[in-house]
Amino acid sequence: MFRYTLATSIFNRFTGVALSMGLVVLVYWLVSLAGGPSHFAAAMRVLALPVMKLVYAAVIIAFCYHLVAGIRHLIWDTGRGLERRQSQRSAWLVVAASILLMLVIGYFAWLAGGHAP
Repeated sequence: MFRYTLATSIFNRFTGVALSMGLVVLVYWLVSLAGGPSHFAAAMRVLALPVMKLVYAAVIIAFCYHLVAGIRHLIWDTGRGLERRQSQRSAWLVVAASILLMLVIGYFAWLAGGHAP
């Protein structure tokens, strides 16, 4: 197996684990929402902490990479792109597309008015 293929595949697994951990934050928010206004207000104080922006950024990074790498794996499942040169090219494409997607989502989340009222 080629190193770049191995590295991108392992990173895809790591991002899957990170997304699973990020799911805990989503469940916390949903449970607080179901708990009523006082629970929701308490959760919003926690979820609005500055450190949570790092958590949100990590989840966005994990989501973007996992999505693009998952599409690559789906293409591989069809038998395409498995040659060494194609695999190397797709590894770079996964990284480039992930970074582009991260920048777009990050822009809309933080700079283009993605703030809570």
